Amino acid sequence: MQHILPRAARSMALLLISAALTACASAHDPRDPLEPFNRGVYQFNETVDKAVLKPVAKGYKAVVPPPLQTGVTNFFGNFSDVTTAINDLLQGKIRAAASDVGRIAVNSTVGILGVFDVASRVGLERHNEDFGQTLGVWGVAPGPYLVLPFLGPSDFRDTVGLAAELYTDPEFYLFTHSPGNWIVLGTRVVNLRANLLDSERIFDAAAMDKYAFLRDAYLQRRRSLIYDGNPPASGAPGESPRRKTLKEMEEELDEPLPPGK
Repeated sequence: MQHILPRAARSMALLLISAALTACASAHDPRDPLEPFNRGVYQFNETVDKAVLKPVAKGYKAVVPPPLQTGVTNFFGNFSDVTTAINDLLQGKIRAAASDVGRIAVNSTVGILGVFDVASRVGLERHNEDFGQTLGVWGVAPGPYLVLPFLGPSDFRDTVGLAAELYTDPEFYLFTHSPGNWIVLGTRVVNLRANLLDSERIFDAAAMDKYAFLRDAYLQRRRSLIYDGNPPASGAPGESPRRKTLKEMEEELDEPLPPGK
């Protein structure tokens, strides 16, 4: 017990300090000229989430067995691999495109329409590419930060990319009739929301200003994805200094304490 209490105090102090820095840095952020509008949409999304999505996601997670949840995630992940493969090609990443096309072929057949992620077991790596990233690689500026109703964080570039993705997602070609299309879409949304439940404890504890925290995390992650995890040093006009990611904060909290602490 004597080891747990100092660790808990240190962890809470770290989270509070990080949250305070994030909140202070959020004022007049040049990347977010639409902040009043965005905050209004953010509050709307939060209300919908608390009233509908989160309770349904909790019920889904409580009722659906974990192996079946994994199967549902894999099924929709197989759809996402199609968009990824297309963007691999658009970015000139031929090896990655070959890997993702192989993933689709293996998981759609041996993996029974993607329910089982056989491709990962045989060494076919999953990548993460989308049209927003492709536009960024082509030199298109992100534009102002933008919060979309129901969809959440974005920017002008990613919003254009999101519209393009509707034309490459197999879901919208395979399921075209009601009510099947709405059932599939609803399952996809609920499953995605359920997958985010476990990470909420870090988000809720770390952010005094959740809107600013989420904005900074989103923009930082998108920049990292465009540069394949190796972005140039910060300091460009309009860029905020780099802040620790949620993963980095969680790893720090999991570090063992020095002897005697």
